[in-house]
Amino acid sequence: MSAMHPFHLAFPVTSLATARKFYGELLGCPEGRSSADWVDFDFYGHQIVAHLCPDEAGHRNSSAVDGHNVPVRHFGVVLDMGEWDKLAAKLRAAGTKFVIEPYVRFKGEVGEQATMFFLDPCGNALEFKAFKDRSSLFAK
Repeated sequence: MSAMHPFHLAFPVTSLATARKFYGELLGCPEGRSSADWVDFDFYGHQIVAHLCPDEAGHRNSSAVDGHNVPVRHFGVVLDMGEWDKLAAKLRAAGTKFVIEPYVRFKGEVGEQATMFFLDPCGNALEFKAFKDRSSLFAK
């Protein structure tokens, strides 16, 4: 596999101040450039851009995966297991309401992974996961 290239994701938020508090303060994503209508964050080495667009923000539909209703529109990062554990503890300590509580899915199968889903304060769904064996990220 070639070197990982950072992705760019633009997504809607209801408030830039709320996005700054959540992504910048809680998740610890350094802020980049910004304007009155958008703000960049360094999301684990990737560029995400929160655009002020209240009518577009929010989770709307779910899909069944491993017995859970997974938000269809979501984004996140694959972390190392230790980082994932620390983030789960930090989110719990902050009183985060999870859409899907942190747990391990596909136990004993190819693709066994720890996962958690939660909403940012603007209603956008995020998933953070960690694989028991990271080489199974794209395994069939």
